[in-house]
Amino acid sequence: MEEIEMYLEEARELMDKSVKHCHQELSKIRAGKAMPNMLDGLMVEYYGAMTPINQVAVVSTPDARTLSVKPFEKSIITDIEKAIINSDLGLNPQNDGEQIRINIPPLTEERRINLMKQVKAEAENGKISIRNVRKDTNDSLKALVKEGTSEDAVKGAEGDVQKLTDKHVAQIDDLVVAKEKDIMTI
Repeated sequence: MEEIEMYLEEARELMDKSVKHCHQELSKIRAGKAMPNMLDGLMVEYYGAMTPINQVAVVSTPDARTLSVKPFEKSIITDIEKAIINSDLGLNPQNDGEQIRINIPPLTEERRINLMKQVKAEAENGKISIRNVRKDTNDSLKALVKEGTSEDAVKGAEGDVQKLTDKHVAQIDDLVVAKEKDIMTI
């Protein structure tokens, strides 16, 4: 019985990680509003080392459609500007020598549809990850039967794994609904 609980706890942790990862990936998909975390993946060359942009500058949102990037050292402002231009974010930074301002254009209908496809693809990846955890856990539980654990206990545990799976898939569905509302709101 201890082994069954151990497998269930491990499955719960892995599924939680899958939901958390999906949430992080969905938060990277911009919905037409300026958000400081939009630039989180960008790296800037800083004294010969690639450094995350949020470690060399303050990224803030003065309003809903503008990002402001204020470097800690003025000497790297052009490097930050180049990193933003060369990124796949499609943003046009404006450098005034002190800080970089980025206007976030409103989303077109076509862009919104493409973003929703991206959201659904990310969600599906999360669900696949959760189903893989279910499969691996069930395989491990079935192996316990061969080691002498009762079949009834294993069947009950498989039911618990399915409940966990359903709960975590529903969490991802909730994330998708929230993101869809965010993207489709003009």
